[in-house]
Amino acid sequence: MPARRGAPPSRAAARRPRRLAAALASAAALTALTALASFAPAGPAAAGTVARDGTDPPADRGPRGDFEGMVPLPGGRRIHVECRGTGTPTVVLVSGARGAADEWTHVADPAHPGAVPVPSASAVLPAVASFTRVCAYDRPGTTRFDGTRSPSTAVHRPTTAADGVADLRAVLAGAGEHGPYVLVGASWGAMITALAARTGDPPVAGLVTVDGASTHLRDTLTPAQWSDWMRRVDAMRGPEGLEVPDYRTSVDQIRAAPPLARRLPAVVLSSDEPWDLRVGDSGSTWPAWTAAQNRLAAELRARHVTDTDSGHGIAVEQPRTVTDAVREVVDRVRDGQRGPGR
Repeated sequence: MPARRGAPPSRAAARRPRRLAAALASAAALTALTALASFAPAGPAAAGTVARDGTDPPADRGPRGDFEGMVPLPGGRRIHVECRGTGTPTVVLVSGARGAADEWTHVADPAHPGAVPVPSASAVLPAVASFTRVCAYDRPGTTRFDGTRSPSTAVHRPTTAADGVADLRAVLAGAGEHGPYVLVGASWGAMITALAARTGDPPVAGLVTVDGASTHLRDTLTPAQWSDWMRRVDAMRGPEGLEVPDYRTSVDQIRAAPPLARRLPAVVLSSDEPWDLRVGDSGSTWPAWTAAQNRLAAELRARHVTDTDSGHGIAVEQPRTVTDAVREVVDRVRDGQRGPGR
């Protein structure tokens, strides 16, 4: 989406509608693989939300109710999670760098450029909850659209895709959710979902990437652009305790992981309004970004949607486009579960 605070477009940028893609360029591009932040329930489904604080009885495999609250993780940590809806597969929404789960509960208003995204029943999470189970969570060090820090317990930085997968696995277990899962990764979140799909734990049945980062960027960016970008990310390691993604290590982790055991239903959504990482004097990074999106779609053998009418923040700018992609993958997973004799 438009950017976030700390790796390609940041949450700060995500607050602006898509037509400000150019304006994001400098500050947002600095954080070029970020996402968004804030966590307020939106829409009618929120009315039935109950808090979860880890005191509930052990989860069984029966229907799960809507909830929003802190889920305990091993080691005493806690992560803020929201789940709604019923049905299978369960969709898990993974935000971009430094972006909290409100990336999926808020939308931008194109009529008011510069306005902060607001909660909406048309946002991705409540829309997906109308046809299946869906969860989103705040990774450590993420922020919300209103500028407040997520209550998720802070961790040592930088964090890798493998760290993200470990937390994803622990969050789903702690929340009492069960697969199979359709993972939806935005920007940096797509690095986490890519590695999770390759590990098979949690069990992944489908993928959607939302202008997602990928290992292909290391090849499509020029060596100078890659180095400039990594230096920019390293410079994000301030005393604030905000999330800092370790792209170098994460690329190595994903490439070292086994390939997907089988082809998964997948959709790749790419921005079509040019934006730039603006990480040095080595030229625009937009061509490299689009080339990496093409390679990602080919790797996954996914349907590639490029006419999104959106900048980097597709989830808040064009939530219907994301919801439709998720529904497509969910339907394909269900068709596969029913088998050829359905």
